[in-house]
Amino acid sequence: MNLRALFLLSSFVLQAALVRVEISERSAILDGKAFGQAGTYERMVGKAYFAVDPMAAANQDVVNLKLAPRNSKGLVEFYADFVIFSPADPRKSNGTLFFEVSNRGRKGLLATFNSATGSNDPRTAAEFGDGLLMEQGFTLAWLGWQFDVPREAPLMSVTVPVAKNADGTPIRGVVRSDFVPDGAITSFSLGDRLFFPYRAAAGAAATLTERSLANGTRRVIPREQWGFTDDRGAVRKTSGFESGKIYEVVYESQDPPVVGLGMTGIRDFIAALKSGAAPTPLAALAPAAKRALAFGSSQSGRFLRTFLYQGFNRDEQGKRVFDGVWANVAGGGRGNFNHQFAQPSRDARPFFNFYYATDIFPFTDLRQTDPITGMDDGILVRAQRDNVVPKIFYTNSAYEYYGRAASLMHTTVDGLHDAPLAPNTRLYVMAGGNHGPGSIPPPANPNTRYANNGNDYQWVMRGLVPAMQRWIADDIAPPPSVYPRVDRGELAPITKIRFPKLPGVIAPARVHDVFRLDFGPEFRTRGIVAFEPPKMGAPFPILVPQVDAEGNDIGGLKTPQVAVPLAVHTGWNLRNPAIGSPEELFSMVGSYFPFPKQTVTSRYGNQAGYLEKVRSAARKLIDGRYLLERDLGKIEELARREWSFVMK
Repeated sequence: MNLRALFLLSSFVLQAALVRVEISERSAILDGKAFGQAGTYERMVGKAYFAVDPMAAANQDVVNLKLAPRNSKGLVEFYADFVIFSPADPRKSNGTLFFEVSNRGRKGLLATFNSATGSNDPRTAAEFGDGLLMEQGFTLAWLGWQFDVPREAPLMSVTVPVAKNADGTPIRGVVRSDFVPDGAITSFSLGDRLFFPYRAAAGAAATLTERSLANGTRRVIPREQWGFTDDRGAVRKTSGFESGKIYEVVYESQDPPVVGLGMTGIRDFIAALKSGAAPTPLAALAPAAKRALAFGSSQSGRFLRTFLYQGFNRDEQGKRVFDGVWANVAGGGRGNFNHQFAQPSRDARPFFNFYYATDIFPFTDLRQTDPITGMDDGILVRAQRDNVVPKIFYTNSAYEYYGRAASLMHTTVDGLHDAPLAPNTRLYVMAGGNHGPGSIPPPANPNTRYANNGNDYQWVMRGLVPAMQRWIADDIAPPPSVYPRVDRGELAPITKIRFPKLPGVIAPARVHDVFRLDFGPEFRTRGIVAFEPPKMGAPFPILVPQVDAEGNDIGGLKTPQVAVPLAVHTGWNLRNPAIGSPEELFSMVGSYFPFPKQTVTSRYGNQAGYLEKVRSAARKLIDGRYLLERDLGKIEELARREWSFVMK
């Protein structure tokens, strides 16, 4: 039944810091459709209210928390949007809360795992897809964590307080914003894309520069040629900005939100659900939240790596928060999720969002030493110390090696050897893949030089779901890691990649570089940025997948499309000359180069011969628990569609 009027529930303070919830909707999903043994599902939508103790040991690393306003009990308050899809009878669940870290306020679980039409407010049968996650009994949950997401339902956001100096005066600090136009414009926001910016402080000094390469020389644009908009949230230049150039403005802002409360909220929300201490009606979900699995893609995958690194997987009572963590297409990075004037949406790409605090040491789960800086650290060092290490899946594609420095997470600091994975970590790399699954026919993109990669690896993502569930629920080991390795010659510097000469194809000469960045003496200890742009140190060696004579990746987990190829599938694509800088990588997509028809017929004979090999390749993956038996027919349909496309 829909509850259109808001009603208030429970207002007592809990140890887990989730103090009350407001429910704006509670309704049946798909009019009460039953999903296998889990039965019918219901939707709960509302707001979660938190009050955290800035003096508690678990909260000491939340930057500026002690400078936030406090209530009469000395606690810092904030609130966030939440959505939960749960079995109407939680006792019919599989006992696992499947939590998605929203990517810029959105929801992607159903599109990723249910083969559903993407939606931030799924209501229709198409938007729930084939119901895989529900049929397996998962309870799905989302909580807003990113303060700069526009307050536009159904986007998920969090509202956090602003920090002030101890004497009540505004905190001021340096902020940097960059932008690469793809066309003629006269202004750009100081925020990342559509997200809230840090506005320039009135009367503060500012510098705008232009350059052609990521690490190229900056040219200062005279102050009289540009200015801030009236609201001081954007830069404008009457003569315009040139397509394909990098523009960077460094300025002073004030009133930083306590960004790290986004991580705190997720920690405390999950802890309350697992313990059964959540306010009514969430307390009834305890049977469905015996354990918790976190999933995040791209920015949200980097969030999870940061969450683990900064010690948030230990709740205020010292218990493990997430029993399983699945960081998808996050590459080797972390993110801007817990420092003063942090911009959570800022990522790191080959030619977009440059040198923010995303790709910074350490990169591997286990402890490593950087011989240049002397730093010694690892992503899981704190979780190991606190005995709260989760079981981890890392899934990446070939693109993350070109555009997200993925090799750093499993190679030594010098790039010469493979680094060991942690005992409870599995790494699965989709050979010849985009930042997300592709489709056939491969989509044309007006901003790329080549057709986008059509490698559809959603089937592997779906196949790994029951493997993770068995691992965290019953301690049954998942399939072995599959990723390109140095010792097998499957990784190499970009200069050593043996990409064949294809008619009209230019292979990339550059990848996303990662440098040792210095943001100031208090950045790693107090989260205070003093240097913008950061001081640039020596680069880390970046390796990318080596290819065979046709151009397909040698190593990694190969879908039937790549194992039985009709085309070259790459993890890279280039910018279309029409948008400038045509030799630079385009973000997040690979390329698709169909084989000549005579090559296809000489290799497979006819469609029947091709399909037989596809079925054989799929069967091996099913036997290895990388694919689901139920998806074999859809994989064959995809193969037929690709054959028709290539041979038309």
